[in-house]
Amino acid sequence: MAKQSIDRAKPLEIPHPQKNCRSLQELLDDAEVEEIWINAPERIFVARNGKSELTNLIMTKESVTAFVEKALMWGGRRLDLSHPFVDARLPDGSRLHVAIPEITAEHWAVNIRKHLIRDKSLRDLASYGVMTSEISDFLSQQVVSGKNILISGSTQAGKTTLLNALVGEIPNSERVITIEEVFELKPKLPDLIAMQTRSMNLEGSGEISMRKLIKESLRMRPSRLIIGEIREAESLDLLIALNSGLPGMATIHANSAKDAIRKLQTLPLLAGENISHFFVTPLVARSIDLVIQIAIDSKGSRRILEILQVTKRVEGEHIETEAVWTLEKNEYRRGMQPIL
Repeated sequence: MAKQSIDRAKPLEIPHPQKNCRSLQELLDDAEVEEIWINAPERIFVARNGKSELTNLIMTKESVTAFVEKALMWGGRRLDLSHPFVDARLPDGSRLHVAIPEITAEHWAVNIRKHLIRDKSLRDLASYGVMTSEISDFLSQQVVSGKNILISGSTQAGKTTLLNALVGEIPNSERVITIEEVFELKPKLPDLIAMQTRSMNLEGSGEISMRKLIKESLRMRPSRLIIGEIREAESLDLLIALNSGLPGMATIHANSAKDAIRKLQTLPLLAGENISHFFVTPLVARSIDLVIQIAIDSKGSRRILEILQVTKRVEGEHIETEAVWTLEKNEYRRGMQPIL
């Protein structure tokens, strides 16, 4: 790709060799569109209210390529045959993911995930119906008291939005470090360091992994450590950091809060053969205080489904949890009284 200078203050313009290609910008500006994905220049889909639909927009291969290249130049990322996947951030905070042939069969596969309710507080999310005001106040208390929180859910469930709202409840006197694959969190805190991973260069060097960033962050005097999403062996580094007394939060993909705990017991095993369940299970039990499960329903509404408290009791490989809040028949049922 040719190098050009990018004015980051300007909005990202959509190349439009054909007149109707301007509609891609309209989709980006449409507040009802949650996600846009391009399977082929003539097969462009969007998601509204959690449901996908095929648009009548037809682009050209050149216009798709031009849009992606300019987006990647703005975000400082690269895409080529040796590195056929990429994650990047657009100027409006949307997340861009691209895969190219020969990984894909013929066309570039482009996903643009927007954050329609980003930069919202817990009270804002309560007004959207994500939770009740009582749960909002409860979660705020948990954050202020320094509890370690894991947010679980499926893709597009709203994990990052909820995490951003929780981080916003951290007292201004604390020093917060966030670590992500692509910058998405935007907490409004005075003492904040935001870091993201970096892919290897054309020579196969220069990669900066999530594990590396977690280890480096511990040398930066953090009061809180926030991980955008844990997927692999970096979960071990996070657990060790949390177990040392450093409060933190993270998100994870899981179908339920209990599944999130079980997954967190498994991911650290990827760190090496010398890591066993015998070591990981009690580490998870001692490191995580609350698990919040969030989901998106068929109507596109996002709701907190349950909040579990980890009791710290372990039997074999089973970590005991207790329900604090559970959504049943569209009503929240209070469980055990949480330990503040």
